[in-house]
Amino acid sequence: MKATTVRIPVEVTCDAEGLTSRAGTALLTGLCDRVGLTAGLVSGLRVHSRKVAHEPGRILRDIAVMLADGGDCLTDLGALRDQEVLFGPVASDTTAQRCIERMDETMLTRVCEARAASRARVWRLAGAPGRVILDIDATLVTSHSDKEYAAGNYKGGYGFHPLLCFEATTGEALAGILRPGNAGSNTAADHIEVLDAALAQLPAGFARPGTLVRCDSAGATHVFLDAVVERGLSFSVGCDLSGRVRDAILALPESAWVPALDAAGVPRDGAWVAELSIDLPGWPQGTRAICRREIPHPGAQLSFTDHNGHRFQVMLTNQKGSRLARLEQLHRSRAAIEDSIRCAKASGLRNMPFHSFSKNEAWLQLVLMGCDLVAWTRMLLLEGTALATAEPKTLRYRLFHVAGRIRMGSRQLKLRLQRGWEWGSATIGAFARLRALPTG
Repeated sequence: MKATTVRIPVEVTCDAEGLTSRAGTALLTGLCDRVGLTAGLVSGLRVHSRKVAHEPGRILRDIAVMLADGGDCLTDLGALRDQEVLFGPVASDTTAQRCIERMDETMLTRVCEARAASRARVWRLAGAPGRVILDIDATLVTSHSDKEYAAGNYKGGYGFHPLLCFEATTGEALAGILRPGNAGSNTAADHIEVLDAALAQLPAGFARPGTLVRCDSAGATHVFLDAVVERGLSFSVGCDLSGRVRDAILALPESAWVPALDAAGVPRDGAWVAELSIDLPGWPQGTRAICRREIPHPGAQLSFTDHNGHRFQVMLTNQKGSRLARLEQLHRSRAAIEDSIRCAKASGLRNMPFHSFSKNEAWLQLVLMGCDLVAWTRMLLLEGTALATAEPKTLRYRLFHVAGRIRMGSRQLKLRLQRGWEWGSATIGAFARLRALPTG
């Protein structure tokens, strides 16, 4: 057989000047400056009155930008360091590592304060969510070496078990704590710690009764839900099918079931919801149990809790209202946090790169900052569903990792993109919206 592919000889030279492979990543550093994150980090973490070559706050800013750009270890800072014209002087790997080594509880608190102040500014500029929804969930991070506090997990793996909180509407990573791999899934103290850290990230006035806290069944503990109510919030959590709950389901008349809704709010075939008539002693006052009944998809295996060919799921909530299908649909949409966690793992959460647990704790906070930068870029700089809802991998291909030619002219830095690039106009529009933002 003869090959039919036409092969064009390639001549490679190394004589071009002013080229960059990170044209769009400059949006991230510019956004940090505009929303006040750079200034907040620099002022909050300044340790010397004298001028230093690399401010700790700027080093952490660059690491967060690197993570949003797709890096997952400190050596990936080289992608920014090699483009000094766009990103300015970037610290060496050794300097960056020393900066992370010095991160103590006080410095981490100041980092969180800088993030919260910048978030308030972003919400003023882009508009706050109509309803704040806090999704809390844990994930497993594999460790391939014996790092401090790494431990075996319930799936037979080895590593860490961080607990995270995301805002459902914007996709912002509000809070997270790093835990050993053997940390419990339903540890109420950890859930409360993450919730309080997430509430501290919200602008003033957004922690109110309409604010919804969503968890899977790991959050269905008396202590945690009592804490949610004490903070004046609503909750929606999964519930295990105990014998008493199952009896209440089977006692429901057929007339009690109403059609469930799909993600678009349209009645869904083969799924129904109903409120259970069951006493809930020990749970917060006003707690309701809502059950979803559905026909399993072809090939699914039924469990002993299923009945008459139906599969059941139960949620607990203290939300009011008679639209059961809407309440159940709102709870089920918490599955989007799986996408947020997956994107975070593609932005530095995939592994904890250090041996020290404290340094990995600092790394986790920088990962959250990088996730925020991606979310804020979508909120402030991008328009249209193609990019404003795109995941980091897509944004890196279409926007951040765009090649360009850098030119200096008329005391201005000029960035030239490839003619005919499909996402060129979107990139130009993003830079224009960045320039239009007031300086933070």
